[in-house]
Amino acid sequence: MDTRTLGQGLEVSALGLGCMGMSHGLGPAGDHDEMVGVIRDAVDLGVTLFDTAEVYGPFVNEELVGAALAPVRDQVVIATKFGFSFDADGKQTGGLDSRPEHVREVADASLRRLGVETIDLFYQHRVDPDVPIEEVAGAVGELIAAGKVRHFGMSEAGAGTIRRAHAVTPVTALQSEYSLFWREPEESVLPTLEELGIGFVPFSPLGRGFLTGRIDASTTFADNDIRRTLPRFQADALAANQAVVDLLGRIAERHDATPGQVALAWLLAQQPWIVPIPGTRRTTRLRENVGGASLALTSADLDEIQQASATIVVQGERYNEAMQAMIDRS
Repeated sequence: MDTRTLGQGLEVSALGLGCMGMSHGLGPAGDHDEMVGVIRDAVDLGVTLFDTAEVYGPFVNEELVGAALAPVRDQVVIATKFGFSFDADGKQTGGLDSRPEHVREVADASLRRLGVETIDLFYQHRVDPDVPIEEVAGAVGELIAAGKVRHFGMSEAGAGTIRRAHAVTPVTALQSEYSLFWREPEESVLPTLEELGIGFVPFSPLGRGFLTGRIDASTTFADNDIRRTLPRFQADALAANQAVVDLLGRIAERHDATPGQVALAWLLAQQPWIVPIPGTRRTTRLRENVGGASLALTSADLDEIQQASATIVVQGERYNEAMQAMIDRS
């Protein structure tokens, strides 16, 4: 697979692998050995960027990723995240915590769970309004100086917050949702990243599965699948938003591809410093996603997508009220 360079010279595969759904958020956790196999299949297919977080599980996803990648540690880039609070039993409280002392504690705990000496990319998972971003960036900078972290990342941060953090410790990558299902980053975040030389790592580049064409108004979700509570995944919204999938399907037919591959190829065509991280539990889907990295859309394809998508108003908020409250827009 081709490689791309995020900020601060971090070279990774053009597509990464988001590992969250293997343990958390999308129904029952996958079988550990099967998930290890999928992660190792990704390495064989050329994927070098693997994304996890302490909160996925909590904790078990980091352990899974660390175990799966141990034999090829020197060939891959492992990204994990800090920023949430937990009670004495390790259960997520739902609150945010980016106090410098907590950032240091999380780094040490993540290093142990991953079984590595250095975290390649350490993201602030959500901006904590109670802790100045300069203090957070400074804490990560100290971890970089100590050799525990190589690169600083942020997630779902606004343009102003990114600038303030970057002035203290250079930011390598911003991770936020971005796809034809959610294009808000184009307004101010992407121009800021381009100006500052920061890479962009879109999560949910397939619209949490919707852009593959395999979800429709009749789809049901498990009780512990976060999509069950999201306004955008209610039946009426799914029916209205089918127009986006239909658009991708028309382009896909011309290229003997799938709608999901077109969605990924579109993202990759936006900027050379964009590296999507689609997630999956299946090697068949993994191979399909990797195929999207080699799909070359023509300028006519891109123009058609741009013009047609401009007429489609996606229905439903992407998050419920509680989740939306944790998004920084400054």
